[in-house]
Amino acid sequence: MLRQNDSTSAQSEREIIITRIFNAPRELVFQAWTDPKHITQWWGPKGFTTRVTELDLRPGGQWRYVMVGSDGTEYPAKGVFHEIVPPERIVSSDEFDEGFEQVINADLPQGIIMTVMFEELNGQTKLTLQILHTSASDRRKHEQMGVIAGWNSSFDCLDEFLAKQVKQQHNGFTLTLPSDREIVVTRIFNAPRRQVYEAWTQPEHVKRWFGGCSTMTMTVCEIDLRVGGNWRYVLHDSSNSTEHAFSGEYCEIVPPERLVATERYEPVPNSDHLNTLTLTEIDGKTTLHIHILHQSREQRDGHLQSGMEEGLRQTLNRFEELLKSTG
Repeated sequence: MLRQNDSTSAQSEREIIITRIFNAPRELVFQAWTDPKHITQWWGPKGFTTRVTELDLRPGGQWRYVMVGSDGTEYPAKGVFHEIVPPERIVSSDEFDEGFEQVINADLPQGIIMTVMFEELNGQTKLTLQILHTSASDRRKHEQMGVIAGWNSSFDCLDEFLAKQVKQQHNGFTLTLPSDREIVVTRIFNAPRRQVYEAWTQPEHVKRWFGGCSTMTMTVCEIDLRVGGNWRYVLHDSSNSTEHAFSGEYCEIVPPERLVATERYEPVPNSDHLNTLTLTEIDGKTTLHIHILHQSREQRDGHLQSGMEEGLRQTLNRFEELLKSTG
């Protein structure tokens, strides 16, 4: 059954058109559709995960995504962008990549053109997905594969993802990628800078918020807060009895404004990167700014693909709860 804001139709013998209204601004919906770190969090029906192996967002650029079912089966798809008009319209081919036919065991449709249109509706966004086939026969093949149910399930996932993004925008959470080696995170807290700095650097506070996930318990929290001093945190995950150890060295300390330190995830060799924390206070509120500099694009992408964004969101949410309790 479709929701009231869903619509599916066949406008011609070769078309499938699916629409959905999302309670999010158009720029955010367009970003969720085009940013690899967002795509991996919603693309595909419920129960699937997705890897983005290629995304060159320009006319003539290629994309390739691999959906993975709960049983580990992979469903690769690819295409070439024909037209991109941010944040209004994207047109691309949509092809089943090599190996797809082996897991579907069906006569796959060919030559599909996918057009996605984003329309602003008073702060909401109407998304229209047009799937154009080379023939009515190919359209029917696609329908028999479950394309309509699959896209509606994907849109359910997108709806949930956007709801989280909208909520996080209210507290100023952003994650951007200024260059191939950088990640920049910001978050606004309703607390003075001195309080934020102390909660970030004192072990008795760090033990209460670092790690984010409810299954994590901090078993080691060592902080030698001086230039050249070391820090080390160890988290125990009760869900799988795994330990996660992080450590580094302080390079620069300017209380309560700035903290620069290296960080490594101990189980992964050569994972060292540089973190710069900057705190800015305006009218009793503090903007936390974390600049993460990696050694290479591959290292940065590995960090992102590890689930760091969602983990950091959860961690900062717990940090906010701590600030409220100590304020």
